[in-house]
This record gives sequence, C-alpha cells and structure tokens, in this order.
Amino acid sequence: MRITNSEFIISAVKPEQYPVDNRVEFAFVGRSNVGKSSLINTITNRKKLVKVSGTPGKTRLVNFFLINDEFYFVDLPGYGYAKVSKTEQAKWGKMMEMYLLNREPLKKIVLLVDGRHKPTEDDIMMYEWVKHYGGNVLVIATKEDKLKRNEIKKSEKRIRETLGMPDDEKLIFFSSLKKVGIDALLNELEKEL
Repeated sequence: MRITNSEFIISAVKPEQYPVDNRVEFAFVGRSNVGKSSLINTITNRKKLVKVSGTPGKTRLVNFFLINDEFYFVDLPGYGYAKVSKTEQAKWGKMMEMYLLNREPLKKIVLLVDGRHKPTEDDIMMYEWVKHYGGNVLVIATKEDKLKRNEIKKSEKRIRETLGMPDDEKLIFFSSLKKVGIDALLNELEKEL
C-alpha cells in the first residue's frame, strides 16, 4: 500500500462527532511519548499531519485522519502520563474505551510500545484489554534506531514475553528516523481493507 493523500478531519470528544461514512478505521494507541504522532507522520509522509510535541499528554481527543480518501487513521490519547490529573486520565480512558468497544468500522488496533524498554503495566493492560474484547491488535516497537542490531532480538523476546504474545502474532520494529518498518506496517493494514 502507498499513502498518497492524508488529511485531518475532526477531533472528537463523543461518538456523535465521529465520521459516519463507514470507512474502515485503524486506531493507534500507546503510552504518552511512545512516538504515535511521529509514526503517523512518517507512514503518511507528512511532517505535520499530526502535531508532534516534546510534552507528553498532548493528544487529548480522538483524532480522525482520512487516508487516500479510503480509510481513517484514528489517533487516541496517550496513556500513563503522570502529570495529568486522575480525573483527566479517567476522562481520556472513558473516551478511548467508548471508541474502542463500540466502533463498528474499527478493523485493527495498532499498539505502540517503546522497543528499548520492557512494556509497562499500562501497555500490558491495553494489550490484554484488546485481546479480552476480541480486538484485532498489531504491536509496533518504536524507536528501533536507538537499539543496536544485537539488541533487537532481545527486545523482541522481552516484549513478547511481557505481553504474552503468541509466536505467530506479528511484532514490527519501527523507526521514524531511519524509516524502518513502514512497509511491514502498511502491508498489515492493507490486509484489512
């Protein structure tokens, strides 16, 4: 798949604001600062489609981006950011849950974890939650460029063991900087179209 066209459509707080054209959707989730915005910008080949911030916790709404006039990328709020009040975190959690549980056009949930570290408790919870509800999940290990070649295998083993991923489930290493993993990710998404 090649992405030739991408545009921001809406930032939604409640389901009534979601697009109603029934195009397929791919949701991107992960903890704050894992690189969701950078990943979406990289695979769409747009520097500023999604605002990238040095401050974690900037995405606070459900953001829809129309891709190739054919399907949506949906950027969800990052989780696990301590500097946000518990009330605000709970609000984001409810918003995400409402979207993830009830959204008919949602075909795949792309879960981003930091490839340099063991997945966090929040990552494990998100992965297990998606599995529990029968969601279709694809795990992406970001920041591949920060790993030495001999560390990638160890990182894969650690991520798989921590999340309890079956061996046959895809795990893609990704780097926005080196443009690694783009084709593998897009090929996985294309299978759902």
